[in-house]
Amino acid sequence: MVATLLQYLDETKVEAGCDEAGRGCLAGPVFAAAVILPKDFYHPLLNDSKKMSEKSREILRPIIEREAIAFAVATAAPKEIDCLNILKASILTMQRALDKLKVSPEHILVDGNRFISYNNIPYSCIIGGDGKYASIAAASVLAKSYRDEYMRALAKEYPQYGWEKNMAYPTKKHKEAIEKYGVTIHHRLSYKLF
Repeated sequence: MVATLLQYLDETKVEAGCDEAGRGCLAGPVFAAAVILPKDFYHPLLNDSKKMSEKSREILRPIIEREAIAFAVATAAPKEIDCLNILKASILTMQRALDKLKVSPEHILVDGNRFISYNNIPYSCIIGGDGKYASIAAASVLAKSYRDEYMRALAKEYPQYGWEKNMAYPTKKHKEAIEKYGVTIHHRLSYKLF
């Protein structure tokens, strides 16, 4: 099903959409992206990244990167997540992505219901925003595809956890591997791991 995404909340402002990937994972960083799209950007595949196939995300990623006015991707490491908690780490990661944008936004659209004021720029938290606004959907695609790529590379070093398939989400296989082999430096020790 093709999503009907809104292209902006306020046509008069330069808007950046923000989203993260990997909040519920047991290992690896949380990734976030910030994307400023042209007001007329449209692609029929664009949707909430969780509702898209991996192939569709891989098709869209270079298109978003090429056509975006600005985009950036950032991370927070497992130790930061353990120190701050996942909500604060996710917000920090979105703010790191905003820091890296080559164009400063005048308004920030955030997927979810929580954010912390960033550089006095007005922001709107939108629950389910990755399925409502094109810029947030684009950020969700970048965050998810970059994180998946990272976890696939990490899986080569730690093949027993199946990260190339589960991306470190709490699947039965992942939990059983933690019980059998223990934790790695990439696991989030503040999480219930098995």
